[in-house]
Amino acid sequence: SKVPGFEKMARRLFEHFMVPVIKVVIRRSDSHWQVDQITPFPFQDLTDPEQDLFAEALERFSNKVWRSPKPNKNARYDLALLVDPNEKMPPSDSTALHNFKKAAKRLGMRLQAITPDDLSRLGEFDGLFIRATTNIGNFTYRFAKTAEKLGLVVMDDPESIMKCTNKVFLTELLRLHKVPTPKSVVLKSFDPNWLEQAENNIGFPMVLKVPDGAFSVGVVKVKNREELLTQMDTLFARSTLILAQEFLPTDFDWRIGILNRQPLFACKYYMSRGHWQIYQHHNSGRVTSGGFETLDLKQVPKNVIDVALKAANQIGSGLYGVDLKEVNGQVVVIEVNDNPSIDHKVEDAFLGDLLYDRVMTEFLRRIQLRGF
Repeated sequence: SKVPGFEKMARRLFEHFMVPVIKVVIRRSDSHWQVDQITPFPFQDLTDPEQDLFAEALERFSNKVWRSPKPNKNARYDLALLVDPNEKMPPSDSTALHNFKKAAKRLGMRLQAITPDDLSRLGEFDGLFIRATTNIGNFTYRFAKTAEKLGLVVMDDPESIMKCTNKVFLTELLRLHKVPTPKSVVLKSFDPNWLEQAENNIGFPMVLKVPDGAFSVGVVKVKNREELLTQMDTLFARSTLILAQEFLPTDFDWRIGILNRQPLFACKYYMSRGHWQIYQHHNSGRVTSGGFETLDLKQVPKNVIDVALKAANQIGSGLYGVDLKEVNGQVVVIEVNDNPSIDHKVEDAFLGDLLYDRVMTEFLRRIQLRGF
């Protein structure tokens, strides 16, 4: 497409249909454009200038997709590592990503970084490892779904993304399977009794969560009715459903990493100084977080591990980070993350290279199980 402003639409159409030449008819309807028709277009009917443009585009695409492999780099399998170069708080830092690549290489695999622009390249790979913050509404879910359709081994798989990124759905799922969680109620903007429900079932202080928030974004604490009404004005504008939970003050949250239904790592994440959350978002745009402690799994109380496994098993058999609190001897699940942070000198502080080896070995095991 040479028409300014339509590059993004052209890319999305090609990613979806993968047809060399597509004819798209769009028309203006009131204040917006609407797609009227999408059909394959015969190459021979292109004008000479259009054929030149097509030849240039084909050459660019072919050079990108059918890149010649580097000599002496014959890997048994190729894995794609999806990262977002523009993300401010990615789930893995650059050293951790490098460690994943080294672990893959030790197993005879090549782990290669791709970006949100590379959806059309997924067919080159045997597996997809997503290391960008997942959400149903962004590119990560599209990549996971496309990779799954192509037969790739995917972490995070689309079902896990769907279950974990919606806090309302996740809370209901855990409650259904009798996994202990804080006292919770779903507040609906169209329910005239939502205020009464919140005060009677939860009480103050309470925590309010937007269903699809990440890294403590869209999570607020309210101490009284006035604060609740003020905050809900803003939150209901973002979502018709808001999760309200009892406030459980603790010095730290447990984070148990789980891979293929087995515990992988254990951390204590301490609250940000003078704040009730691990991550504190300042008005300046700065984000601070509390300290951490990484432990041998043998040092973790058995009931913490047991509850974490029970929660993660409701999601699937992928890679998860389960956040839990211990309150008066009781363990409750705060949330399950389908895309847990794995940073150098944090989550890997106890296992070191073994953590990266275990994740890559799981990819290798699953690829070999596919039987093709």
